[in-house]
Amino acid sequence: MDILHTQLANIQRQLAFVATDPIDWKLYVQAFSWSVTLFESYLLLRQYPLYSKTEPPAALAGHFSPDVFKKSQNYGRDKAKFALVSGLVKQCLDSSMLQFGFYAWSWGAAGRLLALLGFGPEYEILQSIGFVFILFFLSSIPTLPLSVYGTFVLEEKHGFNKTTPGLFVADLFKGWALAFVLGAPFLAAFLYIFKWAGDRFVPWLMAFMIAFQLIMVVVYPTVIQPMFNKLSPLAPGELRSRVESLASRLKFPLKHLYEIDGSKRSSHSNAYFFGLPWSKHIVIFDTLIQQSRPDEVEAVLAHELGHWFYLHPTKMMAVSQLHIFTILALFPAFLHAPPLLRSFDFPKAVAAQPPTIVAFLLFQMILTPLEAVVSICMNAISRHFEYEADRFACELQTRLQAEDMKDMGDRLGRALITLHVKNLSTVWVDWLYSAYHHSHPTLTERLKGLEAFQAEREKKKL
Repeated sequence: MDILHTQLANIQRQLAFVATDPIDWKLYVQAFSWSVTLFESYLLLRQYPLYSKTEPPAALAGHFSPDVFKKSQNYGRDKAKFALVSGLVKQCLDSSMLQFGFYAWSWGAAGRLLALLGFGPEYEILQSIGFVFILFFLSSIPTLPLSVYGTFVLEEKHGFNKTTPGLFVADLFKGWALAFVLGAPFLAAFLYIFKWAGDRFVPWLMAFMIAFQLIMVVVYPTVIQPMFNKLSPLAPGELRSRVESLASRLKFPLKHLYEIDGSKRSSHSNAYFFGLPWSKHIVIFDTLIQQSRPDEVEAVLAHELGHWFYLHPTKMMAVSQLHIFTILALFPAFLHAPPLLRSFDFPKAVAAQPPTIVAFLLFQMILTPLEAVVSICMNAISRHFEYEADRFACELQTRLQAEDMKDMGDRLGRALITLHVKNLSTVWVDWLYSAYHHSHPTLTERLKGLEAFQAEREKKKL
């Protein structure tokens, strides 16, 4: 532990200028955030002309009828327009709040609210919680019209929206309530660790973050998700028998097999698993069951179990923890930096002893361009994992010595095509746009990969 703290101290010495030099951090953040937004807009403009194509890629020509392909192109075009406009609107709002001292005002407003309740400035954690929720509510209200448009105009126009206005409002208030019920204790514990551990907070905070994530693995499906969707045991039948048999053969620790009413809100479909290492749960959207045959749904779940077999969630969590560790290792230099807060319009009295939550929020803003790069890297890792999971499904016949699995790759390919057709997913994708935005390979890439995996398997038999 002493070696770790020594290395962290060396990093802080390299960043000592942050606490002394009068850098115009607001200008940097404005420039960084606008650069990322404009780059994302550029990617949309690269992608947009592809929605004018009149035919799908040759590999998909036999699977998309002219009418379905036209609908897919129109849906993609409308989503791209909305993403471009909403991205610029959100950036303008964020930039205005930054430029006109909204963050400093919010900290002061939280302090005044606590004063009315009889609490002074020494209650920093309480003021920090108030500060975060003032920011959260006041910044989310201006973007509500965009959410309404996306749900009731865009998704409605293309036949996907199943959300009623009443359900939309109920979800909104449930989300706000959950943000407070879960967010306030989390934030209090997060900030308490800073106060308790001092500048040696990094390993303790890492342990807390990992523990919180493990707790949420249990709490989300059992407490949170049932507030929004109904999970019912999958009805007996061919699909249940196939999934249970597959899980048993792979020694997947399946505890519950659920069907979720995804159609309550949307026609889009999916399937996933969650849980602790010794107790897993599989959830299948009712829309997927309606849109695909049981053997195709089994193939989708074979792909998902490939993620489990290769420990992809654990590996991704490890990468995420490394990312968090890097952020926390750099943060102490910004935690004790009055010039940082002064550049964002905070009063001298506040900047002299920077509140932890304020310094952390501003530090996150400074990391904006780095986070964009990290996002690209995480997508690249995720796409590699998707190929591995596809290969796993193709190799089940050999792995399990099961003749009934020999066509698993073909079934998975059919299932992927069905999902793309029913969801009107985009099939023409610019490579740079995909690298930045997509955590999965494109449909064409995955079908080519499945063909290669199956050809490789057949070659090994010779």
